[in-house]
Amino acid sequence: MKRKRFTEEQIIAVLREHERQWRTGYSAKTLAHCWENADGLPQEIAHMFDGLVELLLALPEHKVALDGGNRDSQNDVFALIRFGDQTCAATIEGKVNEPFGPPVGEWFAEPSQQKRDRMCQLCGLLCLDEVPPSHIRYQLMHRTASALIEARRFKTDEAAMIVHSFSPTRMWFEEFASFASLLGVEAEPDRSSKVVLKSGQRLRLGWATGNGDFLEC
Repeated sequence: MKRKRFTEEQIIAVLREHERQWRTGYSAKTLAHCWENADGLPQEIAHMFDGLVELLLALPEHKVALDGGNRDSQNDVFALIRFGDQTCAATIEGKVNEPFGPPVGEWFAEPSQQKRDRMCQLCGLLCLDEVPPSHIRYQLMHRTASALIEARRFKTDEAAMIVHSFSPTRMWFEEFASFASLLGVEAEPDRSSKVVLKSGQRLRLGWATGNGDFLEC
C-alpha cells in the first residue's frame, strides 16, 4: 500500500499564521521536514509501537470538532498507523521550546457555558470524574480527546497521543508527565505507555525525541 504523506506546500497552506509559524527552529517547520524525509513514520515515532509498524495515512493540521465554541482542536499531524495486526488513530503534537498553552486553572477560570460544555466533553472522553487540577495543560486534554474521537470514527483498535519533541533539553516534559499521571500512566521519554480507560478505549501516550538535525532545516 502506498503511504499517504504530505508536502511542505500542503502544510504551509493550512497553517493559520504562515509567517509566524513557518520558521526555522520552530515546531511547524521542524516537524514537517522530519515527517516528509521519513520513509513512512519517523523512526522515533515507530518505536512507540510494537512489532512491524506501517504508516497508512498522515494529515497535517488535522481539525477535530469539539463541543462548545467554534474552534476545533487543530492537531499538528493525524496518523493512521498499523502495528502488527492492530490499528491506531494517533494525534502527533510537535514541540521545540513552545509550551503546551494555558493550564486548566487559567483556561477554565470563570468559564462561559461554552467552556463548561467543552470541559464536560473532554472529561467524559478522558473518563475523568471532575475537572483536572489547575496545573494540567488544557492543550494536552483536547489533543488526546481528538485521538479518542478519531479512533471511534475510524474504528481503530486504539488511540494515541504522542508528543514529538525536538527540544534538546526536553522542555515541558514534566507537564506531559503530569497529564499522563492524571490518566494513570507513568511517562518516560522515548517510550509509550498504555492504559485502558473506563470507557473501554485503549489509549497510548508517548514522548518521542526527534532528530535535532531538522532544527536547522
